[in-house]
This record gives sequence, structure tokens and C-alpha cells, in this order.
Amino acid sequence: MHVHKYEKLWLALSLVLILAFIATVTYGAVGAGVSMVADDEEPVNPDTLSDHPKFGEPGVEQVGENEYEVYVIAEQFEFRPDPIVVPEHSTVTFYVTSPDVIHGFGVVGTNANTMVIPGEVAKVTVETDEPREFGIVCNEYCGAAHHAMEGKLHVVPEEEFEEHHQGGDEE
Repeated sequence: MHVHKYEKLWLALSLVLILAFIATVTYGAVGAGVSMVADDEEPVNPDTLSDHPKFGEPGVEQVGENEYEVYVIAEQFEFRPDPIVVPEHSTVTFYVTSPDVIHGFGVVGTNANTMVIPGEVAKVTVETDEPREFGIVCNEYCGAAHHAMEGKLHVVPEEEFEEHHQGGDEE
């Protein structure tokens, strides 16, 4: 059986494309460090978040030198607290959950992006540099006002962070 050289070329290119697609999917699943939501976090009861020791009053908590934990509730159609204020040059770990529907939590301009599922606690860590303002967006369609669901992350100088948290003006 004779196969024309253009058919051989087409078959070879098709095989190369298939292998490239498989390599891309494999890299995305394994090489990029993608993990499932709440693989290592205890689930919470979405109906009683107001009674939870951390999510009852969501906010920023210092847990070490230049290390902070932020407990965030994503609900239709807001993030609490908003804005989130953290100091510059710190490691910030966000714990995010939802009492109502599936939301997204994405810090624009970083690789912090996770799905927020009611009853599950998503964990995302961000390293902050210089003072800057970041947007926080919901990237899962969560209802009619999804387009208006946004928040702010303010990375501020240490002195300003101290003033903000001593003033008690955080939600």
C-alpha cells in the first residue's frame, strides 16, 4: 500500500499535536501545583458560620513574624471583610468559605485563585511585596449580581497596618 508523502506528513503532525495536548494537560494537572479545594482543611457548617471561632468575625490575624491568616467569607454578592488590609513584605494565608453557593476567590495580579464551596475551607497563600492595592474577584457564576461581587486587598506599610488594626475599623 502506497501512502502519499503529504498524508504521511499530515499523520505525523496530527500525532505531534495529540502528544502536545496530552503534555499540556499533564503539566497543568501535575506540574503547575494545582490541588483540590480543602484537601487538608476541616470542613465547616455553612449554616452556623456566625458561631465559628474564626469565621464568626472574619478578619486578619497575625500568627507569626510577618505571617498572617485572613478568614474570609464569600457570599452573595460580597467578600467579608472588605477591604482586607495586610502589611507589606509578609506571608498571608487566606482561609475562604461560603455559606450559600459556590463562589470564586481570585486576587487579581497574583496566582491566588480558588473555588469556594459551602462547607469547605479553601486555603491560598500569597507573598506580599510593596504597598499596593489588589482587586478580589469572584470567578464562579454565583447569581444575578455576580458581576458586582468584588473586594479589595490593600497591602500597606507596617505603620499603616498597625494604625488600621488598632483603630478597630476592620469588619
